[in-house]
Amino acid sequence: MLSICVAQLNFCVGDLAGNAQKIVSAARAAYADGARLVLTAELSICGYACEDLFLRPAFISACNDAVASVARELADLKDLVVVVGHPTGGDLRTRSVAVQRRHNAASVLQGGAVVATYAKRELPNYQVFDERRYFTPGDGVCVFDAGGVKVGLLICEDAWFEAPARLARQAGAQLLAVVNASPFHLGKGHEREQTMRDRALDCGLPLVYAHMVGGQDEVLFEGRSFALNANGKIAGRAPSFEENRFLVSAESRGDAIELKAELAVERSGESDLWNALVLGVRDYVGKNGFPGVLLGLSGGIDSALVLAVAVDALGAEKVRAVMMPSPYTADISWIDARDMAQRMGVRYDEISIVPEFEAFKASLAGEFKGLAEDTTEENIQARIRGTLLMALSNKFGSIVLTTGNKSEMATGYCTLYGDMAGGFAVIKDLLKTTVFRLARWRNAHDPFGTGASPIPERIITRPPSAELRPDQTDQDSLPPYEVLDAILERYMENDQSIDQIVAGGFDRPTVERVARLIRLNEYKRRQSPVGIRVTHRGFGKDWRYPITNKFRA
Repeated sequence: MLSICVAQLNFCVGDLAGNAQKIVSAARAAYADGARLVLTAELSICGYACEDLFLRPAFISACNDAVASVARELADLKDLVVVVGHPTGGDLRTRSVAVQRRHNAASVLQGGAVVATYAKRELPNYQVFDERRYFTPGDGVCVFDAGGVKVGLLICEDAWFEAPARLARQAGAQLLAVVNASPFHLGKGHEREQTMRDRALDCGLPLVYAHMVGGQDEVLFEGRSFALNANGKIAGRAPSFEENRFLVSAESRGDAIELKAELAVERSGESDLWNALVLGVRDYVGKNGFPGVLLGLSGGIDSALVLAVAVDALGAEKVRAVMMPSPYTADISWIDARDMAQRMGVRYDEISIVPEFEAFKASLAGEFKGLAEDTTEENIQARIRGTLLMALSNKFGSIVLTTGNKSEMATGYCTLYGDMAGGFAVIKDLLKTTVFRLARWRNAHDPFGTGASPIPERIITRPPSAELRPDQTDQDSLPPYEVLDAILERYMENDQSIDQIVAGGFDRPTVERVARLIRLNEYKRRQSPVGIRVTHRGFGKDWRYPITNKFRA
């Protein structure tokens, strides 16, 4: 029997020494547990994705040194085989052109040396992926021996195609080891398992899927490593959103290999979303060295949800909420903001923006003489708040969490240098209807033990409002969120045409208006903070539209 450990670890991009030490520590612990094959994730040495760091020869050289260091530090563990992911190769460079000779590779370490290296054959270049910018495809096959079992090595996208697995089987593989860095979006875990099930059935081999966990800027990796038998049935699954040494036993059954492992409980979609947001905040704040976070708490649903996520991610002691009332702030907003801050146990301050607002209006009175108040005055209020939050951030070092959602980002219902001011956009990829759904889920669950029902019910049930003019509601400027979000999902996430959306039962003027708002507000989104991607298409790496654009669908 061969005992396999999937070292499902949280790596940090560029922390080569730290990542190498994580691998060494996990491998030693796995060896003590009886494992003789340890699998780490795609590009585990350097983290995923390193973007233009891959273009720097010094970075590739340092990655090679880290691989050699891991091999040396594990040389004393007899019969242990460890797979690590890393970039390799180099290029011929002129001032303006680099001839790529780099590979997204994985190396097999044993006895203090690199005994084999495999280069990824299939390079993804869709959604958030940009691997063809950095790597050239490999053309080889890697089958190595671990405890008497012939293991065929594949890297992530390779296993989504038939040929690499079939080639590994033809080269004698009895088991497929697939090392991965596959970004999370809702439903991706089930999609991966189904695709790998097809791969196992197609080539008639069992398969171990080794994944990483953690947040890297806008992308997340949820772990959820798993093992499948040759018949496509699940043999075991690691937990999601946490580091884990996932142990899989591979037993010979005649000429076949049978896998067995623990099977972690599946989570609901809302649970996955919540854990993704929490992990995204925790890693962005922690890996970038911020001492804490602060946010504007308005008494509305978006800032309430962000506050609850932040406390679950960091603990109440690292979170500060600031209420900044204007002349149009309703009494219930004060009451609900205070109530939620108390429920969450965070520091809460109130700083009125009325004096600053009046001063701005006085300064501009001559220029604006005879002109009615409009969105100009609304935006001034938002920008005063942004200035105050950024001043607190500068003085105390905490990063500002913005509270805008995907529906607002799509339609431009947000203010540059106002509510968009900050360092990290927690719910940037959540439609408004999802915000409400997730708020209700969090009130019904307390996954991190920070308090049940943290969001006052009235925050969830009252009509949303920016409270920048008297009696304002969001629906004064936008279609009902149920309609808006359904159109956004079809148009922005799934690339449906206006005619297709109208054929689905939506009013043409409304659809055309939403499409126009999306087009007009690209310039705002380009200046927005990075935020957590949780859908298959967010406003980030996988949304690349020109700002200057005359095309009309």
